[in-house]
Amino acid sequence: MSGGTTAVAGSDVVAAAVTALFVPGNRPERFAKAAAAGADVVIIDLEDAVSAADKAKALAAVVDALADGGLRALVRVNGADELTHDAEIAALLDLTSRPDHGLLGLVLPKADDPARLSLLRQRLPEELALMPLIESAAGVVHALELARVPGITRLAFGAIDFALDIDASGEDRFLDHARSQLVLASRAAGIAAPLDSPCVEIHDQHTIGESASLARKFGFGGKLCIHPRQVGFVSSAFEPSETEVAWALSVVGAEGSAVQVGGQMIDRPVTDRAKRILAKAGKGL
Repeated sequence: MSGGTTAVAGSDVVAAAVTALFVPGNRPERFAKAAAAGADVVIIDLEDAVSAADKAKALAAVVDALADGGLRALVRVNGADELTHDAEIAALLDLTSRPDHGLLGLVLPKADDPARLSLLRQRLPEELALMPLIESAAGVVHALELARVPGITRLAFGAIDFALDIDASGEDRFLDHARSQLVLASRAAGIAAPLDSPCVEIHDQHTIGESASLARKFGFGGKLCIHPRQVGFVSSAFEPSETEVAWALSVVGAEGSAVQVGGQMIDRPVTDRAKRILAKAGKGL
């Protein structure tokens, strides 16, 4: 996607994304491959994927790649307490002065302070996205306040760091409460549904699909991806299945004339859910 004044605002692109693919900031030769992998948005990573010694070089590569709009991407900067954070923000803000830049916005890791998040949001051009990554107990506890910071696009969940912070198993069932909190906070704040943490499996199609399906059932709007192989499986998991579409069609078809379909009572919430499924499947009536 090219840059320029006719390009869709980064905040809109990120709010609508179902798949978001990370690519290391110190591997510029992979940027174009990531953009071609089919994800709704690419996140160039300056944090975990880049060693301390390579961060300055990686930042320069990111600025160069996004300078002319040939590539559009989010950038995950380092956390607000890290030594390189201020330099990264300054360089990326400078990038936005170029009319054809490709910066969609920022991902802020280890977000847990609404006041600091608000200050960062105020420094960014309105059209850029800002996505806080919730990775700690403090982040989950303050999720609603973070989601209510004006101009926040959506939240994202970092399950691995969160599990480490609370000294819990990283298995999905032990993180149910945190996932629910992020979904509820996002809904209450009126922002896009959050993106779930990446699946650590990159080869097993079933595991990737199950992880994405679980996220969808929790109410997440999409999922972070750490490998191009994951993108298609995640995208498919967030699309209504043939069974769901058939059920939704039967419910909508019976609207106004039946009190039950397939043994299930039909009332307005059920009908509205059916219509939402059909809209997601591109079969809105």
